[in-house]
Amino acid sequence: MRCRWPRNPAHAGVALVLSLLAGSHPLYPQELEPRSLSNIPMGTNFIGAAYGWSSGNVLMDPALPVEDLDATIHGLGIAYVRAVNIFGMTGKMEAVLPYVWGSWKGRFEGRDSSRVIDGFGDPKLRFHLNFLGSPALSPSSFADYQQETIAGLSIQVSVPLGQYDPAKLINLGSNRWAFRLSLGVSHRMGRWIAESYGALWLYGKNSDFVGGNTLEQLPLLGWSVHLGYLLSTRVWVSADIGYGFGGRTVVAGEHKQTRISAARYGLTAAYAIADRHAVKVSIASATRFERGPDFDAAAVAYQFRWNDH
Repeated sequence: MRCRWPRNPAHAGVALVLSLLAGSHPLYPQELEPRSLSNIPMGTNFIGAAYGWSSGNVLMDPALPVEDLDATIHGLGIAYVRAVNIFGMTGKMEAVLPYVWGSWKGRFEGRDSSRVIDGFGDPKLRFHLNFLGSPALSPSSFADYQQETIAGLSIQVSVPLGQYDPAKLINLGSNRWAFRLSLGVSHRMGRWIAESYGALWLYGKNSDFVGGNTLEQLPLLGWSVHLGYLLSTRVWVSADIGYGFGGRTVVAGEHKQTRISAARYGLTAAYAIADRHAVKVSIASATRFERGPDFDAAAVAYQFRWNDH
């Protein structure tokens, strides 16, 4: 016997501004984004705001070959999400703008590269398409929707408009384009929801890197798994784990010993306060095996939902 999907649309959509949290943290392929495949009624819009904190070995640009890094970072983000009909399938469009402030202590080729800075990071645009198990439905039809298996893909673009000073190693903007391709599947079993995502990051060149050099980065691969539980029609929780590897840095044609190999794990909880309002909190940690992130983080987000009709 199948368990019916809660009739509250806010329950299905409460995860969609999760990308706000990514806007407050570095671009690693193992970003933990449970419930990002959730189906929502057509014409639904979300606007949200989030605050995130992280401490440890963490950068806004994962390609930087910084040594002995220690940082404390705070971030605010705003995001807009809209559901659209793509040939009868559910599509979602997102836009995220982060504002970040913090302090970094580290070395580059033996020189002190510490910095205290605040400003805007690179904005991010993303398009989702759920091509299986997630039909485009009107708000009235959505009340009878029951999730079984959903599969979807997405492409995210990081636009190089963030604050950048070529005389400094550590910046809030990366001065290069970046693209993330992701493929995921979500399956519901009663109150349990199991999900898995694979991702590939591709990076453009930064031709104005510190010292007048060119910085390049090889592709990064990532994979994440999430196990969620629906506590009620308004509350869900998820345990999350991911792993990312690759992304070796090339500076002025020289390959650096900077291949990333790191795991990230965390917990997420979301609560739909009312039909139009929801909050979400998350905690996460990252552990590196070779190079890459090694930090603790926490975030809280709020979102407001409305429909065109």
